[in-house]
Amino acid sequence: MMKKTLTYFVLSSLTLLSTYATHNRAGEITFRHLSGLTYEFTITTFTYSLSAANRSELTIEWGDNTSTVAPLIQRYTLPDYYYHNIYKATHTFPGPGIYKVLVQDPNRNVGVQNIPNSVNVVFSITTTLVINSFIGNNNSPDLLNPPKDRAALGHIFIHNPAAFDADGDSLSYKLTDCTGQNGIAINGYTLPPTSDTVYVNPISGDLVWDSPVDTGKYNIAMDIEEWRNGVKIGNIERDMQVEVFRTDNNPPENPESYELCVEAGDSIELIFTTTDPDNDRVTQQFYSGIINLFKISDTVFVDTSGFGFSTSVFKWKPTCDHVRKQPYQLVLKSEDINADINLVDIDNYYIRVIAPAPEGLTANATSTEINLRWNSSQCNKASKYAVYRRAGSYDFNPDSCENGVPEYTGYQKIAETTDTFFIDGHGEEGLLQGIEYCYLVTALFPDGAESYASEPFCISLIPGMPALTNVSVTVSDAVNGEIYLAWAQPRDLDTINAPGPYVFQIYRSDLTETSSVLIDSIITTDLSDTVYIDGPLNTAVFPYYYAVRLINNTPGNRFKIGEGFTEIASSLYIDLYPDDNKLTLNFRKKVPWVNTEYIIYRQNPATMNFDSIGTSDNDLYIDSSLQNGVNYCYKVVSKGWRPYDSLIFTNSNISHINCGIPRDLTPPCPPSLTAVSLCDSAVNLLTWTNPNNYCSDDVIRYNIYYSNSPDGVMDSLTSTFDPNDTIYRHHVPESQQLAGCYTVTAVDSFENESIPSEKVCLDECYLYVLPNVFTPNGDDRNDVLRAFNLNNSVKQIDLKIFNRWGQLVYKSTDPNFEWDGKILDSGNLVSPGVYYYVCDVYEPRLMGTYIRNVVGFVHVFTGKGEPAKPLPEK
Repeated sequence: MMKKTLTYFVLSSLTLLSTYATHNRAGEITFRHLSGLTYEFTITTFTYSLSAANRSELTIEWGDNTSTVAPLIQRYTLPDYYYHNIYKATHTFPGPGIYKVLVQDPNRNVGVQNIPNSVNVVFSITTTLVINSFIGNNNSPDLLNPPKDRAALGHIFIHNPAAFDADGDSLSYKLTDCTGQNGIAINGYTLPPTSDTVYVNPISGDLVWDSPVDTGKYNIAMDIEEWRNGVKIGNIERDMQVEVFRTDNNPPENPESYELCVEAGDSIELIFTTTDPDNDRVTQQFYSGIINLFKISDTVFVDTSGFGFSTSVFKWKPTCDHVRKQPYQLVLKSEDINADINLVDIDNYYIRVIAPAPEGLTANATSTEINLRWNSSQCNKASKYAVYRRAGSYDFNPDSCENGVPEYTGYQKIAETTDTFFIDGHGEEGLLQGIEYCYLVTALFPDGAESYASEPFCISLIPGMPALTNVSVTVSDAVNGEIYLAWAQPRDLDTINAPGPYVFQIYRSDLTETSSVLIDSIITTDLSDTVYIDGPLNTAVFPYYYAVRLINNTPGNRFKIGEGFTEIASSLYIDLYPDDNKLTLNFRKKVPWVNTEYIIYRQNPATMNFDSIGTSDNDLYIDSSLQNGVNYCYKVVSKGWRPYDSLIFTNSNISHINCGIPRDLTPPCPPSLTAVSLCDSAVNLLTWTNPNNYCSDDVIRYNIYYSNSPDGVMDSLTSTFDPNDTIYRHHVPESQQLAGCYTVTAVDSFENESIPSEKVCLDECYLYVLPNVFTPNGDDRNDVLRAFNLNNSVKQIDLKIFNRWGQLVYKSTDPNFEWDGKILDSGNLVSPGVYYYVCDVYEPRLMGTYIRNVVGFVHVFTGKGEPAKPLPEK
């Protein structure tokens, strides 16, 4: 009954308004963040100025079941019978969520060719706001170029909204449908007819109509999507009107688009000359966040103009405050002045502002690490620094748009730090002797922007004393194992200060390079004893770390030679990572030499010998086509080299033996989940994709997880045991609220569970609805007014019902109230008629209890025919 009545009311209202509602041409909704959950929204519309239906206020629906009347703040009168209208309203949202904000106004202007009966079609525009603590606060982009354009029959038409995002988020663009009542796509809407195509450039935002084939008015809508760190965080829909005319005039021609880059602190001066093929005078208008956001005065000035041309100069000296990842878009809109019709040309120019490189990079080295230092960035907004390294130098001469460090240079990012120093060499395998390491440093900014790279600094480790050359497992045994240790004979000693004799002290640490202990000493006079066999020991465990110290053992003058430069070298060992029918071998070590090749051996279970199965020039090898559940054993021989005192030492080292069993440990990829609430049934309907169709082959079931809070722990809800059953209906018990969050995982036949799907949260149902009619006439049918309280979720209300004279006739705080139509504190039945109610509903939502204000009318039919009258004065 309520739905039919409301539908009739809306249709009747639209019929009455259609005579006057011939005004809406274009519009969009933008917003800015004020504080917390509070945002200010701006509604911009362009309307036909001669219509009597231009509004002094518009209703904005917030997407949280509430609405606000937004007053007209400013109205500009434009040529060609256009009003430019600006409305503003502020709203505090109930909590995190996705809110589709809607404004709808009857009706569109008459005669829109691609919207059937446009004068009777509601004009609506939407903007989506995402509130999420992980994303952070957000302001929508501003559309700087107004949607007021004319096109020429047979000529390419281009419009660009000149969208500028003050937060530096990236934008993408696409076509969308024009919408009508309740933001629903208009039935019968089509793109305008074209000789070729209508499209939106997804990067630049150029709306291109190539080319109109008929005159008249046409509406086109474009969707401007906002992205942060690869996540979509909102969108704006611009609905705009283009009027096509038949004319002999030709549009002006701008310079071709281009991109340039400028270092913060440098100045740029750009010259733009627009020409007109018909020799008409030309005006140039620039739209850019550079001008609007930063309020830069005297940025653009007209240098000269005349018949057939106009030249403007754009000057700018960006500072560190202007550094950002996204380029600034400069939109040039040139319009000719023609007696028949003025036409435009639009082109985009992009300016990237890049931070200066950090300065003062220096380094010093020990035998195991390199210590880097540099000066703080000139830009205070820099939040941290990136450190890049490569082996060997590279002549990197970046152009003006090459910030950061490109991959082709061979540099790899090894660290990010908030400090202006970094110690390299503390990694798992450390740095290598004999290698010249070169470093670059860049400054990083919160939005992902990166500065130019610093000047390089190259340095090598200082060789230890003595220089280690071998650590090789020569006997593999749990009791009688042996490891061969060797080092280069020290040369060029200061024998005056260290005349000898000498002692080589052998240190070993088990499993970790720390806490080494002295295990032996070798006394020598000529330093020719450079080999040590360590054993017997358990080589079934690994690794072992070794260090050798050279001691001058002169009586009365005993000291360590090369103090502070002791090298550490480990034995070579294999880490095994099982997977489905394969094992991945990772060759691990910490050594001061360069390994160039690894020869892999696998034990033959029949002969127990180790047979060569392949080679690798890096630290990884994958042995595939194995049988799950079978034990396989491996050892590896490395081939390497190191320079020392103008000599090159080559070596060959044998690893420890390690064994592993292949088994499937790879989980399926996660399903893709979608969900919707079926409010009337108290059911949340979940659907997801089957990974067996695109990335797996043995998914056997799905686990479904649920939480009643976006930040709460996802508890196990249920499991489904048919991989093809990808639908689940969560019949929410009356003890639970319908709002909730869900994830789904896939489980394969080896019980490997995928990572969860993207979390989908539902909070879209009206939990509490008041009817609009009841009949307290004693016939036992619809005799009391009661609310629909979904799942009895609402525990508190504040309801007041008034008659037409504003007198209170009923009130209650019980969400499950039953009003029998009797006047408050009286046994008398109210008169038949329409009564107005105000109700604060304490509604549980995902982010806690939210007070929703509900207002409306209830029709009371008593069947007694009394005329409505005010209550007597008390």
